Parts: sequence; C-alpha cells; structure tokens
Amino acid sequence: MGTFKDFDAPVFKDLTSAVRALAMDAVQKANSGHPGMPMGMAEIAEVLWIHHLRHNPGNPGWVDRDRFVLSNGHGSMLIYALLHLTGYDLPMEELKKFRQFHSKTPGHPEYGYTPGVETTTGPLGQGITNAVGMALAEKVLAAEFNRPGYNIVDHHTYVFLGDGCLMEGISHEACSLAGTLGLGKLICFYDDNGISIDGHVEGWFTDDTPKRFESYGWHVVPNVNGHDPVAIEAAIEAAKQVNNKPSMICCKTVIGLGSPNMADTHSVHGAALGDAEIAATRPHIGWHHPPFEIPQDVYSAWDARAKGQKLETEWNQKLAEYAEKYPAEAAEFDRRMAGELPANWSSHVEDVINQVNAKAESIASRKASQNSIEALAPILPELIGGSADLAGSNLTLWSGSKGVGNNGGGNYVYYGVREFGMSAMMNGLSLHGGLIPYGATFLMFSEYARNALRMAALMKIRNIFVFTHDSIGLGEDGPTHQPVEQTATLRYIPNMDVWRPCDTVESTVSWVRAIERKDGPSALIFSRQNLPFQKRDAASIKLIEKGGYILAESSNGKPQVVLIATGSEVGLAMNAQKVLADEGIHARVVSMPCTNVFDRQEPSYKDNVLPRGVKRIAIEAGVTDFWRKYVGLDGAVVGIDTFGESAPADVLFKHFGFTVENVVKTVKGIL
Repeated sequence: MGTFKDFDAPVFKDLTSAVRALAMDAVQKANSGHPGMPMGMAEIAEVLWIHHLRHNPGNPGWVDRDRFVLSNGHGSMLIYALLHLTGYDLPMEELKKFRQFHSKTPGHPEYGYTPGVETTTGPLGQGITNAVGMALAEKVLAAEFNRPGYNIVDHHTYVFLGDGCLMEGISHEACSLAGTLGLGKLICFYDDNGISIDGHVEGWFTDDTPKRFESYGWHVVPNVNGHDPVAIEAAIEAAKQVNNKPSMICCKTVIGLGSPNMADTHSVHGAALGDAEIAATRPHIGWHHPPFEIPQDVYSAWDARAKGQKLETEWNQKLAEYAEKYPAEAAEFDRRMAGELPANWSSHVEDVINQVNAKAESIASRKASQNSIEALAPILPELIGGSADLAGSNLTLWSGSKGVGNNGGGNYVYYGVREFGMSAMMNGLSLHGGLIPYGATFLMFSEYARNALRMAALMKIRNIFVFTHDSIGLGEDGPTHQPVEQTATLRYIPNMDVWRPCDTVESTVSWVRAIERKDGPSALIFSRQNLPFQKRDAASIKLIEKGGYILAESSNGKPQVVLIATGSEVGLAMNAQKVLADEGIHARVVSMPCTNVFDRQEPSYKDNVLPRGVKRIAIEAGVTDFWRKYVGLDGAVVGIDTFGESAPADVLFKHFGFTVENVVKTVKGIL
C-alpha cells in the first residue's frame, strides 16, 4: 500500500490540515460538536484511509470491503470529513449542515443515514463491541466459504476508540472475548490523549491499557506517536502480520492538535473553538483557505474512487472464478449477502407450523422455542446462535449447533456472562451481513443489554433477542430474577417487535416472523413453565402473525367482555372464559402475542378484534400501566405492580391473583 516516503511529501500536511479544518469549521457553524478528537486523530486517519483501508466510495455496500468503525462517535466530523474527501456521496453541503435537521451528518454517526457509516455509534464502548461482532462474522463466513486460492471473504475491521470506550464495562466484555476467539482481522487504534469531558483523566482512569489487552490475548503495539505517520504505518503493518490475535495500537495523541491555545485541554473536547481560536489555528496548521474550501490537489490526493473500483473489480473477477469452480457455494454466498431467505422457505415454514399444530404439545414455550430452532435452522445456515452462559436454561442449542472457536468454523457463540457484550456483538454480526444472529439470556437480564437492544432498533437491523424465564413463573429464584416491568418496557422501544407466545404454535410463528423481518429487531419472550396447547382452526393460525387475534369466541358471538392475554396468561383467560360461561357471562378471549405488530394493523381489523363499546380486561404477569391503552378507563388489568417473591411458581401465581377466581371477580366488577 503506502510507503514511508509518501509521508515526506509536503502534501501530507495539507491532507491532515484539511481534516482539521473541516472538523473545526463544521463544529463552529453548528455551534456544537466535538472538534478535539478529529483534530487529534488526523494523522492516524490519513495513514489508515489512504494507505490501508480497502473500500470503494462508489459502492459503500461492497461485501468484501474493510469495515471502519468510529467507536468514539462524538468525533463524528472525522468520519464525515473522511467520507467526503475520499469520494463518498456526501457533498460539502451536507458537511455545512452538520448536526442540522434531516442532514446526512447527524451529531453522532448513524447507520442508514450516511453512506459509508457502518454502524451507529455514540454510546461509548458499543462501537468497538459492534466491531468485534463484525470481525467474528468475517471469520465465520471465511471459514464457511473460502476455498484454496479463493479467499472471497478476506477483509479487516478497523476501529478508532478513546478513553471513554475503554472505561465502559462493555469494552471489557467484548475485548476479552475477542482475544479468546482470536479475531486476527480486528485492528483497533486507541486515541490515548488523556482528556475527557471533565478534564485530564488521571483522577479517574489510570488503567495500564497495554497490559490489560495483553492479558486478553491481544497483540499490543504500545506508545505509538499518533502524529508520526512513519510510526503509525509501522504499527499497522505489524498488526496485519498477526493473524491469530486482534491488535490494539496505542497511539499517544494531543487532543485538538493544531489549536494554539486550546490543544491538550478539555475545552476542545466538546465545544466549538470560537472564531478567534479558529483564526489563530489556520496559520498554525498551514491552512490558508476559507471555511469549507478544499483545493483540488488535496481532493485528488484523498480521492479513493478509482482505487476502490479497481479493488472491487479484482474481487468480482475472483468471485466469478470461484462461481465457476464452486457454483453451489457461490449461489449460497450471494443469497446470504443479499439477505434473502431460501427459495423453499415459505413451503418449509407451512409444513413446520402444520406439524407443530398436529402435535398439540403442552410444553414450556422455551422448549417450544428450541423445537422451532430445530425445525427452521437446517435450511437457514445463516443463523448464528448463542447464549450468555445459559444455553441449558435458554434452550438455544439445537442438534446442528457447533461452537465457534479459533478456527472460525461454527454457528453458535458461547458468549459467557456478557449480556451487554453479547447483544452489541450480535448487532455487529447483523450489520456485517451474511448472518442472522440470535442470542439469549433470562428476561430479567435484558436490563444489562438494554442500550444494545435500543441501538438495534435505532438502526432497524435484523436481530433476534431471545429472553426466557419471563415472569414470576420463574419461581424460587425470587424477585432478583423475576421480571415484572421488562416486557412492557421492551415494547416501548421504537422499531422493536416483542413476541410473548402462549403455546407451541405461537412460538413457531414468532420465530418465523422474527427471521423474516428485515426492518428491525425482535425480542422473543418465553416461559420456564409448561403452557397448555390452544386449539385453533387454520384461519386463526394465519392471524397469529397479525400480533393479536380472536382465540376463542363467546358462545353466542356477542361478547359482553373481552379478555386480552399473552403468554402463560392465555391459558388462564381460557379457563376463566369457561367459568364465566357457566355463570351466563359471554367472554371473548384475544391472544395478543405481539402488541407492536397488532398496533400496526388496519383500524378495521383492530376494531373487529377489540370491538368498541365492549368492556375489556387485560391479563399479564407484569406491570399494569402498559395495558391501559387497550382496556380504557372502564376496563381493568390483572397484573403485578410490585416485585415478586421467592416461592414455587404455583404459589406465586395464586398469591398475586393470577387465578380463575380473581379474573372472574374482576370481570364481574366492571360489568
């Protein structure tokens, strides 16, 4: 790629000064932002992006591109400057609209808004963790598809990160596992500038970062001068030679370098420099151009379009030769990278659902989930599973599961007790392409993973979060492990579909819908205890995918009350309906496994399921306030608004009022 003499040319200073100028000018125009990091990492960015990064600005989606992740996403003007200068579809007008409404340059990099941005970053520590997932995806796909002489999956994942990322606990989770998995294509640059928002970090961050990463099993290059291109180049070359370990290049930098009065202070971290300081900075960095003006020779030196097109063309030629020699593998690779499901998917799904319905098993929905995986995974080699040290409880293993190891082969990740790390790594696996990840823990511990779930929803990526042990039905483990508010709060995350199925058929449908969904993640919530099978006709089975449907109608077809329930409480509602009928009260039972999907249905369908003027009761072993929007002021909710207790599940359900007697009493109370 590059040679040392490239860095001797006078234009090198102009290239880095262009980055610094764009960062300080855009932040100044917006009057908000973080100029310090882009100004401090300009040399590292130049060496990586011009001399090593394999990418094609003309096709940001080229599947064998290197992935670049700006984990310290507050310094977003760095990546915007780089994308603009190297030739992506990010015109100068967008840089002038930095942090403004509907621009392609939001305050933190956002996946799907800006061409070339691989993941949404800003919540510190998650970018590096996404990158671990991306590097893992590369390794898994390479092991599956590469053949001698045809490495069609062969790229690096590069990460910029700072002190804040390393202080966040998630970085420990992910980087520890990255070392264990030997992700040699992952190369990180630590911006060691010693400054965070509150000032010099010696008062709160004194870790020996090189030793920390050595203990994880990483290749570490310490004490690199982050402003010396020769030293940076040597460190990258050394890292690329290490194939069995991820690499951490520790770069000593000066935050805000170029600013004569504010460099190396926290003042330059997260605020505009101000007109006077910018005026002083321009001559200090040898930049004598007005704001947002880049000379043509600087553009030409940064422009990566021709080189990128050449790299992709060469790869396409290799792929064509691969397809001639390995046509089945090439067709599968193309399908997987396009995110398409197998051609026989629909017919296979129909057969599976019919078989599940015919079996009519009354089992725990976590077991129904495992059976669903067992039935669907054989035709979905892109499924890559995992659990946060609870495989035997979450039931996420199936007969074809093979643990991912140092050789990269496999389809199941043993994440260890790392719920947050697991979920953010899954985001990276999904973002890379070619894989559909699912990962599991107890529903209670979705709390540890919460922000990664939110980021998956924000990015609208295909990801499947499996949560078992879904209520006080967990029993003896007590309130620390019994979720009460978690299901409701997951439903409040925009773009997240939350499924809480009541039996084997609904469990299978929820899996199918989660796999088919391309525009956002799904959370599948399953029980520890056995749930009764519910008989349905073929039409009702089809309606499950609408999120809510009439499971059992009142005997006269004119209900006086509608019982809405999910999961384990659907069986309770069905039993209550029978008792009510004996007492002359006509009740309809509505199973609502996914409120999010139900809410998206046409008003006419929703009115048919929940007819206006008919009183409603919701029944769910969770907080009651969520259900008020369905039952209204004249309805009621049978739920739980306290923490649970330690006792057998049947004792707890009785204690907290999840009984037929209490449901019947509640119905009578509102009629």
